[in-house]
This record gives sequence, structure tokens and C-alpha cells, in this order.
Amino acid sequence: MSALEPVSLPAQPNPSAEGNLGEIQAKLQKLEQRDWWLWSMAVIVMLLLTFAVFTMSFPDLIKVEDSFFKSSLNRAVRGLIGLVLIFNGYTIYQQVMVKRLRREFSRKIEEMRILQARAEEFERLAQIDPLTGLSNRRAAEDRLASEAGRSQRHGNALTVVSFDLDKFKQINDTYGHLAGDQVLKEFAVRLSSAVRLSDFAARMGGDEFLALLPECTTNHVDTLLARLRPMETEYNGQKIPILFSAGWVGYEQGETTEQFLERADRTLYAEKRAGKIRDREPAVVREVPIGGEELRRWVIGTPPVTHT
Repeated sequence: MSALEPVSLPAQPNPSAEGNLGEIQAKLQKLEQRDWWLWSMAVIVMLLLTFAVFTMSFPDLIKVEDSFFKSSLNRAVRGLIGLVLIFNGYTIYQQVMVKRLRREFSRKIEEMRILQARAEEFERLAQIDPLTGLSNRRAAEDRLASEAGRSQRHGNALTVVSFDLDKFKQINDTYGHLAGDQVLKEFAVRLSSAVRLSDFAARMGGDEFLALLPECTTNHVDTLLARLRPMETEYNGQKIPILFSAGWVGYEQGETTEQFLERADRTLYAEKRAGKIRDREPAVVREVPIGGEELRRWVIGTPPVTHT
């Protein structure tokens, strides 16, 4: 297993927010098309009206001596000039409205982007433990359900390891809660650096942690534990040893994520109980003959001293 930073779940974007943002962008695009259409029509109409006014402004080009025709021609020219002015006014009004709508849509798009960024940040924070920076229980349960489903579909191995810090209350009582926080942070850093990129590390709450190892059997857990031990941290010039218990199980096809976690917790608590029993029991002393000449006391767990 290679070192890595803790893998956290990506924030899931809000579908409704994305839909509203896409709708506003589509309206803005239609508004841009309308703006180009208005400008194009304005240019065409202006050219046509200008040509009409230009031709009718020179009656000498038309050899007609009828006064009524000349009078009608003058009225037509004035009418065309009036139409030009009216159309110009309408075009200006439409341009003002288009720019106003564009500013409004741009403002809404910017607001939607800010809200979406905040929502993604809140979603990320909702899945991150603020003290250790690891994923929290909510993110762990979501990831576990996803990996269990993938394991069930493809038959891949999946192992979960539960951790519980030993004598954590004693550390808080002896050194203070700030020292306890330092211990939690140090364990989180070590756990993050011990798992692979495809693995998942989380703080489940209190002094409980979890590591999810996809495509990894229980035989590989010893490698992970070897990278975590020994462990200690320094607080106010004092070195504090960090001890922990661990329990691990492999995923069994058909079981729910709750059953999977419950089995891991049972193995963890069994390990903790066994450790407490070992701490409470007095050392068993046996008398072992060595070399047939003298007796040596041998405390279980300590090899006897031999003579050459």
C-alpha cells in the first residue's frame, strides 16, 4: 500500500441549482440571438428607407408635371421619414430592454454560481471531520454502501478495518483535551499516509476510526498495521505514545452495510476486551530449569536467558 492523502467523497452538485442555471443561460443565449436579429433588421430597414427617401427626394428624376402627384410624393417622403424615426425609436427601445434583460440575467447567473459554490462547500464540509480533516461517518457510510455494491456486482474483495484508540480518556485526564486533540490529529495523519489512493479513511466519531480497503483481502491488513505502529506524538515537550486496537473483516456477499460494520465492530471490541484482560492479569511466573544446574524465572512473553 502506497502513501496518500485521505480520500474524501466529492461534493454532489444540486440538480435543481444546475437546472436553474442552465435555464438562465439558455434564456441569455436567446436574448443574444434576439439582439443580433434586431440589429440586422434595423440595418436592412434603414437601408431600404434611406434608398426610398433618397429616390423620392429628387422629383426631377421623375418627369411628371402633375401637382397632385408632386404633393403626394412630398407627403410620402415625409411619411417615410416619420417611419424611419419611429423605427429608430423602436430599435433604441428594444436595445435598451435587451441590455436590461442581459444585465439581469448576468446578475442571476452570477448569484446562481455563488450559491452553487456555497452549496458545494457546505456539502463538502458536511462530509469532513473538522478536527482531523478525514471524512466523517456520513461520508464513510455512503462510500461503504457504494463499495459493497461494487463488490457484490463484480465479486471483488473488500475489507473494512475499525480502529479504537486505547487509553484515550486517560490521555485527556492526564495531559488535557488539547493533547487528546493532538493525538487524534496525529493518528489521522498516520492513517491517511498508510492507506492507498483507492482506499478510504474516516473518523467515525470520538476516538473511533475506519479504513475501507477495496480489492484487498484481510491478509493485507497486517501491512497496514505495521505502517501505523509504533506511533507517538509530542505535546508541550512530552512524548505521548498512541496505542490502538483494530478489528477487521472481509465483506460477505449478501450482507448489508450495517451488518458489515457490526461484524467489524465486534472484532474490534473483542480485541479491546482481550487487551484489557491482559493488562489486568498478573504476569505468570514459571520456573524453568536451564542447563540442568539452576532454576531461572521466566515471565511469559520474555524468553529465558540461556548460558553458553
